[in-house]
Amino acid sequence: MEKTERSCTLLVHFDKGSPAMANEIKEALEGNDIPLKIDALKKAIKLLLNGETLPQLFITVVRYVLPSEDHTIQKLLLLYLEIISKTDASGRVLPEMILICQNLRNNLQHPNEYIRGVTLRFLCRISEHEILEPLMPSVLTCVNHRHPFVRRNALLAISAISRLPHGEHLLPDAADLVEKAVETEADASARRNAFVMLCNCAQDRAVAFLLSHADQVSGWSGLLQMAVLDLIRKVCRTNPALKGRYMNIIIALLSSPNSEVVYECAGTLVSLSSAPTAVRAAANTYCQLLASQSDNNVRLIVLDRLDELRVAHRAVLVEVVMDVVRVLSTPDLDIRRKVISIVLELLTPKNVEEVVLFLKKEVLKTQTPAAAGGEDLDKSGEYRLVLVQAIHTCTMKFPEVASSVAYALMDFLGDSDVKSGANVINFLREIIETNPKLRASIIQRLTDTFYQIHHPIICTRALWLLSEYSLSLSEVQSALETIKQCLGDLPLFTITEESENANVQTQPEATAASSIAVSTRKPVILADGTYATQTAATETALLKPLVLPKSLSTTLHLRSLILSGDFFVAAVLANTLTKLVLRLEEVQPSKTEVNKATTGVLLIMVSLLQLGTSSVLSKQMDGSSYDKIVLCIKLLCNTGGDEVRKLLLKSCHESFVVYLAEKQARENEEIKAKSQDSYAQPDDLIDFYHLKSRKGMSQLEIEDEVQDDLKRATGDFTNESEDASKLNRILQLTGFSDPVYAEAYVTVHHYDIVLDVTIINRTKDTLQNLCLELATMGDLKLVDRPQNYTLAPESSKQIKANIKVSSTETGIIFGNIVYDTSNGIDRTVVVLNDIHIDIMDYLSPANCPDFAFRNMWAEFEWENKVAVNTTITDEKEYLEHIANSTNMKCLTTPSQLEGDCGYIAANLYAKSIFGEDALVNLSVEKQADGKLSGYIRIRSKTQGIALSLGDKITIKQKGSS
Repeated sequence: MEKTERSCTLLVHFDKGSPAMANEIKEALEGNDIPLKIDALKKAIKLLLNGETLPQLFITVVRYVLPSEDHTIQKLLLLYLEIISKTDASGRVLPEMILICQNLRNNLQHPNEYIRGVTLRFLCRISEHEILEPLMPSVLTCVNHRHPFVRRNALLAISAISRLPHGEHLLPDAADLVEKAVETEADASARRNAFVMLCNCAQDRAVAFLLSHADQVSGWSGLLQMAVLDLIRKVCRTNPALKGRYMNIIIALLSSPNSEVVYECAGTLVSLSSAPTAVRAAANTYCQLLASQSDNNVRLIVLDRLDELRVAHRAVLVEVVMDVVRVLSTPDLDIRRKVISIVLELLTPKNVEEVVLFLKKEVLKTQTPAAAGGEDLDKSGEYRLVLVQAIHTCTMKFPEVASSVAYALMDFLGDSDVKSGANVINFLREIIETNPKLRASIIQRLTDTFYQIHHPIICTRALWLLSEYSLSLSEVQSALETIKQCLGDLPLFTITEESENANVQTQPEATAASSIAVSTRKPVILADGTYATQTAATETALLKPLVLPKSLSTTLHLRSLILSGDFFVAAVLANTLTKLVLRLEEVQPSKTEVNKATTGVLLIMVSLLQLGTSSVLSKQMDGSSYDKIVLCIKLLCNTGGDEVRKLLLKSCHESFVVYLAEKQARENEEIKAKSQDSYAQPDDLIDFYHLKSRKGMSQLEIEDEVQDDLKRATGDFTNESEDASKLNRILQLTGFSDPVYAEAYVTVHHYDIVLDVTIINRTKDTLQNLCLELATMGDLKLVDRPQNYTLAPESSKQIKANIKVSSTETGIIFGNIVYDTSNGIDRTVVVLNDIHIDIMDYLSPANCPDFAFRNMWAEFEWENKVAVNTTITDEKEYLEHIANSTNMKCLTTPSQLEGDCGYIAANLYAKSIFGEDALVNLSVEKQADGKLSGYIRIRSKTQGIALSLGDKITIKQKGSS
């Protein structure tokens, strides 16, 4: 393989040089001024890094720089020697390179430890045999140096040299030397370097050393313990049957005081064993790390490991759920969200009550000021919202715990954070329906706290709850009385008449306070027949809302909402009062009381209509609210009909029941989709572990055998679906008639795209310097540099190319294969087919609440509008086709899509692997000719999603093909 770039530890941009600059550098190097030499050497290194050769400087460096004793110059000298070309075109070492060997040997024997150490580190990056061979005796002498810095770098140099192709010739007894260093070395870093080299050059000796000192591993340094874990993983990966020999070592390392070792040890334990004892030990270790570590990034990483354990070993993780939930004490909101998401997946009937009680305490803490040990007011609202949603989820899964938190959450209905209050009222709405035993107590509590509600969304939903679930006589009467108290005295505004005639011009302020002056002009004919204009000033009544005392204005939020011009609240209020009166007719035997209540409600509705049609407010009532209030008045006057009565009292509740059923069905589908069903083949081998010999096996090994048998029985070891999906991901890059055939398997994994390219030489010639050259379009970036290979006749080569992805956007990968034939004259280029990275690889269907969808729709600024152009004639079929083509989830419920009205409007949602949201609104109408017309609107926070998703829809919307 030919090298395409030289290795160097320093990469700095620098402008191209000139002959004049080279001469200046040469003069400075020949002088005796140390600072000038240092500056000149730095310039020379930067020029070399940017492609300049500067061959005339080498002899100058050898004569005037090599003898210098300055440490900075010696360090820069090693960088210079590292980056200059040491071989000619044929690969032989240049003769002048021998001149530096004596200097390097002197440095390796220098009395200063720093000079020795940096020279040894320099040798780690030298691969030329002719340069290294005369230096080996000095390198081996440094292994026994008194200073650990020298010994540490000497072992690194020996390790690097032993890995070279000619390493065995230079160091025939490297394994013996390093094994002795591992036994006798006192410095932790040097001993770790020696052990790592022993693992690389003589793994059997490293394993023997580890097993012979197994009882001492817990007392070793953290660096050496990390190397031990790496060796164990490597050995068990190649030979899984040997993992039982190392379990005791791993268990012992779990008690290490080093956090890094403990973390790696837990991960190693889980990767080697699926026994409940091993998983339990790893889970407890992760929980201890969560409690002991203060770094938020560390906690997030540990929580990710716990989440991975939850997926594979949920039954074991249930035991540590309370240890996980205690991490909520951290103030970081991202950690809290992660903890709650894990805890909600570990709920069982045994632990749900304890978890909900802890969450309830956390909710109450958000009410306490930070000075008193509570939450910061700036963060408490968002954290409270997360907690309320978590409690809501708990009570939906286990309704029996709702009674312990429902009353405490109702105190947040009047909270300044609208999202928290809205979640609480939604929670109450579902609890009342799913847990009828709590209906009466919740309605009573809601009636008592209704005066605290001041937001229109929460108020309208609370009114609906009072009208729908107030069933007994006392509940209906209490609800009516509470609403009237929160509405205040009638009328909602007053008419002030000013009957006295006052001069408008002399008393403008007094008149304006109580009346409105109106001037009218009209032409008149005078006695002499001429025309004149007569002006008359009159005063009319002034309309103004009724002002309440400040002591009452804080409790009459319902009145304030209506007087602010929110007539939707007025329409909901009229609907609520009507339903309560209709229920009162069913439960109140006294007609007098019913008529009295009806009269009071009608008076309220008439006042609402008067307010909405007057000019007292800046805006008048909309037509929809006006029609609803008029319909309620007609119904109470017995002119609305039985159908409207049935609609109010029964149909609304039935619709809500259907909504909850559909919501539960969607949640069940998500759970079913997450669960991975596996099946065993009928001819699979059955292993009876009870009949096996357990001699010499530990309890952990026995449990591991049982878990493996269970996985085989349930088919967890089979991956036929994955094998089938791999075949669908293979892309042909060249034609069958090309001399070089290539195909690629594309894997998209989060932020990485891996191309596994198979190249086959179909000719009878040897292909030299074969190189796979790739380029990208879009937010894609190649990670690896192309390398040259030699391909024998009719042989194949596997080449992997890694590509980084930075955003959710459609990208293109293109390139060619370049190679030389055996004669070395012709250079052949084979152009590859383009690889299109589909945006669908980044998107996955996800759920999103309606209010969150609306908020994001209003917030996102990038929109792409695609006109409907399809041969599909059924609007529902078109919606399903778009959802499947874009890999998005339809948020509109099936009940809302029922019927055949000729048009359809639906929302779709998906989330990318980068956490980006993709929102789609589909509005389609069937025309008279049977064709569909309309628009698909796409919104996202980034331009890439909106454009790429729009292009995808444009291509796919034609039809189902």
